[in-house]
Amino acid sequence: MERFKLTIQYDGSEFFGWQLQAKERTVQGVIEKAIQKISGSDSRIPIHGAGRTDTGVHAFGQVAHVDLDTKMKEYDLKSSLNGNLPFKCRIMNVEKVDADFQARFDATKRHYRYQCYMGDSILYNNQVWHLKDLDLDCLNNLAIHLNGNHDFLSLSKFREDLEHTRCIIHKSEWKYDGKMIIFRITGNRFLHHMVRYLVGTMVAVAEKRFTEKEFLSLLNNPQKNVRIFKAPAQGLILEKVDYE
Repeated sequence: MERFKLTIQYDGSEFFGWQLQAKERTVQGVIEKAIQKISGSDSRIPIHGAGRTDTGVHAFGQVAHVDLDTKMKEYDLKSSLNGNLPFKCRIMNVEKVDADFQARFDATKRHYRYQCYMGDSILYNNQVWHLKDLDLDCLNNLAIHLNGNHDFLSLSKFREDLEHTRCIIHKSEWKYDGKMIIFRITGNRFLHHMVRYLVGTMVAVAEKRFTEKEFLSLLNNPQKNVRIFKAPAQGLILEKVDYE
């Protein structure tokens, strides 16, 4: 039995999120189905992801690990998996790793990108949040406050099972790229819906539906059940996961 690290890319609009569900098509579900088929196993072979993406959220570099009893080389395993996966989900790399490697718990940084498109385009329907022109300086004046160690209780979906809601943000920045305004954020961990709440609430400030003072109060005075704004799922992309 050997452990393999999988780097995965997928179009989230084709799936009901990452996590396995009994009655819905998910990323974890289609990959486990492909693994079971090529292994010839009669039972489920679980994969373990670095994080769970919601319905509609995409990934360039999701990471998972799986234990397999196989003689296939990494390249052959990658090819066999991709031959049994739907077009909108692809294994980009397969690597043998130590038996104690954990895709989720060994991750040191996660990188997300959120894409906003200034205008209208059917080509980007599943990959952006369509908006009117935004004040880039206003957005970055908010984003800079996210850097560092903060309690994001107010800016995430509350869960009883979490020990704490603190995250360390290493980078938080908005940039223009043609008609796109792209938000990039890197952190040691992210809470449920956290990036979407951050983007949605910063955009609300830029559109003068919320104030900078109110935004900073959410960050500096964390509490449950507060007024926040959530960006739609389709603009969010998990870019990569670091292990170092």
